[in-house]
Amino acid sequence: IHKAAAADIHNTHLYLSNMDMEDRVSHLEQRLQLQEDEIQLLKAALADALRRLGYCEEHNQGMQPGGSHAGRRPLATTGSAAPTKGLGHFKHELSPFPHFRKSMSTEQLTLVRREMAAESRSRTTSSSSSSGGKRWMDGYVRMFLRGRPVTMHIPDQQRESYSIDQKVALPDHKLKLQWVYGYRGRDCRSNLYLLPTGEIVYFNASVVVLYNTEEQQQRHYLGHNDDVKCLSVHPDMVTIATGQVAGNSKDGKLLAPHVRVWDSVSLNTLHVLGMGVFDRAVTCVAFSKSNGGTFLCAVDDANDHILSVWNWQKEKQLADVKCSNDSVLAAVFHPMDTNLIVTCGKSHINFWTMEGNTLTKRQGLFEKHEKPKYVLCVAFAENGDAITGDSSGNIYIWAKGGNRISQVVSGAHEGGIFSVCVLKDGTMVSGGGKDRKVVLWDHDYRKQSEMEVGDSFGPVRALAEGKPGELFIGTTKNAIIRAAFPDTLTPIVQGHTDELWGLDIHPSMEQFVTCSQDKQVHLWDTNSHQPLWSKTIEDPGRSAGFHPSGAVLAVGTMTGRWLVLDTDTRDLVSMHTDGNEIISNVKYSPDGNFLAVASHDNFVYIYAVTENGRKYSRVGKCTGHSSFVTHLDWSKDSKYLVTNSGDYEILFWEASNGKHVTNMDTVRNLEWSTSTCTLAFNTFGIWPDGADGTDINAVCRSHDGSLLASADDFGKVHLFSFPCSQPRAPSLEYGGHSSHVTNVAFLHDNSHLISTGGKDTSILQWVVA
Repeated sequence: IHKAAAADIHNTHLYLSNMDMEDRVSHLEQRLQLQEDEIQLLKAALADALRRLGYCEEHNQGMQPGGSHAGRRPLATTGSAAPTKGLGHFKHELSPFPHFRKSMSTEQLTLVRREMAAESRSRTTSSSSSSGGKRWMDGYVRMFLRGRPVTMHIPDQQRESYSIDQKVALPDHKLKLQWVYGYRGRDCRSNLYLLPTGEIVYFNASVVVLYNTEEQQQRHYLGHNDDVKCLSVHPDMVTIATGQVAGNSKDGKLLAPHVRVWDSVSLNTLHVLGMGVFDRAVTCVAFSKSNGGTFLCAVDDANDHILSVWNWQKEKQLADVKCSNDSVLAAVFHPMDTNLIVTCGKSHINFWTMEGNTLTKRQGLFEKHEKPKYVLCVAFAENGDAITGDSSGNIYIWAKGGNRISQVVSGAHEGGIFSVCVLKDGTMVSGGGKDRKVVLWDHDYRKQSEMEVGDSFGPVRALAEGKPGELFIGTTKNAIIRAAFPDTLTPIVQGHTDELWGLDIHPSMEQFVTCSQDKQVHLWDTNSHQPLWSKTIEDPGRSAGFHPSGAVLAVGTMTGRWLVLDTDTRDLVSMHTDGNEIISNVKYSPDGNFLAVASHDNFVYIYAVTENGRKYSRVGKCTGHSSFVTHLDWSKDSKYLVTNSGDYEILFWEASNGKHVTNMDTVRNLEWSTSTCTLAFNTFGIWPDGADGTDINAVCRSHDGSLLASADDFGKVHLFSFPCSQPRAPSLEYGGHSSHVTNVAFLHDNSHLISTGGKDTSILQWVVA
């Protein structure tokens, strides 16, 4: 009995000793994790302090005496001078009609100058026989776009001094990206995170945005040259990876999809992965967690959706495998197992184990549970369980290390669950699609609270934990909302959701209006970077224009309808329909007494405007174009307008009746209130070699007449000196948009330039420095 009792006591001591050892190890692990977290926070805080010091130094330099721009650093990181090519030989006589060519060559630009000399052609008036005849001189520049001649007449005051070979300087000013409006939530996932610096990081077009919501400042990573599609933050909370789509450069070369790894403090690119490896686009990217973030996984948009694993610091691919024939929506490393990756998408969830350079798949088994059409998102609980949200509105918990479902939350949302986010305290939030709800769940997946995002912002796309008690919500309507349970929802980022063309600047305030095919009209404030108001209209929007008083603005649509809105109240003032095609331009005359409505039906409709923009009556219809009207400008005296068309015509019109002006002497010396026509004597230098006439979508002259900005099909904004009357004028080139840039406009005081993207739906605000 004594021996048995002694053995029991000994075993009890061993058990307690083991328990004590496990507790101590667990306690030490927790302390180690806390210390690691503190180190990362200290690193981030130090990095942020260094960034702020750099900002203060730059700001102090910018405040040096000698002008508002004295001491500014050159903005070489965002703009570069396009190389100036030789201007070639220009003849002083008309060249014969060329063979059809797409490109515009130097030899096809002809300057005609008839000098005043006795042997030159002259016209003798019947009333001046004693003078020996009146000497006559004429001059114009002719270029060819896709084989069509485009003739631009030289104003008299420029004709004597003009030379086709004159060297043109780069503009005296530069652009610096200040603000990106909007967020890409409509078709991207897991792309919103909070950094320890207090900045949220997300992307739109080809720009990755770091937005400090407290200080109302943005910084921008501009390393990409086309649409960014995915984003991941390294465990150190400083290093970031972003993946992009394939693109095309202006010379037709393919821009390869790739992943860029960069420093979020310095904005320097550290590594570029996968050039020539990925196909179409990189749609998912993630850092490993448990080994200090040494690995990075990526999924491309090839037919087989290749999953690859990289040692990103060595830029070395370690393994790759065909992931799925169907779409893959997420790929993440398990937080506790470096060699385990989870992918999910259409009708599948896969658990991948990496051994050496081999990835082995285990399919997730739904067994008796409903198999969803899509597994939309995946996250991990504190204990290592995987948590998925799917298109049926169910949340499934997959036990750590396995491929079977251990717990189900049925009907967690009505419709799909686009995002699940495990919070630092171990609770979880989920974001719904159809129901637009954000739901808070406790550790046992019991619903604690919920709130609903307004219909104007759309379904929940991404969730990120903010400060304690705070969330950031990204939506499919390209908005970001700061939220807190039970019902606090504050939009901090808003944008358009469909192709964007319509833009105009308030004539006297720091505001601008945009309208898009999403049927939304937004009046924006350039200081708060928020819409002052938004209005839903019945038709997709295409063009916009302020009345000179600023009291009303006109909006042209895709259907031939155009409307007038009160700028203060957004109330509908007037509505009209001209034809049934796209209204490409709505522009008031400088005196506010006329409105020109340009259509894709080849006509321009002119309306008399009274009662400070509240009453409209049609007075003319400009008939003469053989293709759709693309651009128009008013003369400063409001008596004439000039238009461009899709087949590269330049036509002039009388405002009072819409009559076509054919006598160039009438219009040659007119001063134009704006310069938005891409084909004009003072703007034709914007066209590069190889242009086919559709490569440049918009131009705009600064109000002081010193600068000209253009928007092209290659995602670039160009800045030229004005006038821009030499072929292939040199320019500064700026990226940020992806696909085509549709419009550009200077603010009324020339302090900023606004540019709009088409398919990327973005709005970029640039400082003119």
